[in-house]
Amino acid sequence: MSRRGLLLAAMLVSTGGFAQDGVIRLHAAGSLRGAMTELAQSFRASGGGEVKATFGASGLLRERIEKGEGTDLFASADVQNAQRLADAGRSGPPNIFTRNQLCALVAPGVEVSELTLLDHMLDPAVKLGTSTPKADPAGDYAWQMFEKAEKVRPGAYATLDRKALKLTGGADSPPAPTDRSIYGMLIAERKADIFLTYCTNAVVALREVSGSRMLAPPATLAVGASYAFVVMNDANPATRRFALYILSLAGQSILARHGFTPVALP
Repeated sequence: MSRRGLLLAAMLVSTGGFAQDGVIRLHAAGSLRGAMTELAQSFRASGGGEVKATFGASGLLRERIEKGEGTDLFASADVQNAQRLADAGRSGPPNIFTRNQLCALVAPGVEVSELTLLDHMLDPAVKLGTSTPKADPAGDYAWQMFEKAEKVRPGAYATLDRKALKLTGGADSPPAPTDRSIYGMLIAERKADIFLTYCTNAVVALREVSGSRMLAPPATLAVGASYAFVVMNDANPATRRFALYILSLAGQSILARHGFTPVALP
């Protein structure tokens, strides 16, 4: 475990982090559904107690918490939403626990390569899908990619900002199906020809949509995502043990199996 992880472990132990009373309420980014579900199951199997998870767009979950919805641990797909709860005095400081990357999920039959990705994104005939900025960090990361595109090709930002279809992550977006990838569904139905989403989401969609592909953007357009959690001030004491479990070798290994980049493995 990293030095930061060891310091966190000491903090958790010193605050009585190994108590196990009641259900831990988790609010987590939708992209963490598979990994956090397995983490919760593994934590319970190790004697750590039950975790009840709610998944959704990080910005929308943070707003719900701010309005009084109860939770013990908030795991965001960015640092900023977690930091806002800490700044408001409602939680401890954010702890980065894993990382991700933005990828292009490509619908079957769309001929595009890493070298021609920006050309296709700018093509008026190509439907470019994204999540919703501010409500969902995945949308914010997409717009960061647009800013990078502007440096590569002046004028690109305005075109991408205008044409991008905000298909997920918004307050009015259709709910994600529980039995399949919403990103796979959207490209299968050709609501989008190219969808900018996390690489972990794209991998899941590839298993469901024959002929779909995933492209890692070129270095000039690449955008990384840091995920952070906060433990709420009034959290069930067992929450701190779950937080430590996420940073443990077992927890980080589970995240790695789901395609995330660990932060606390040797």
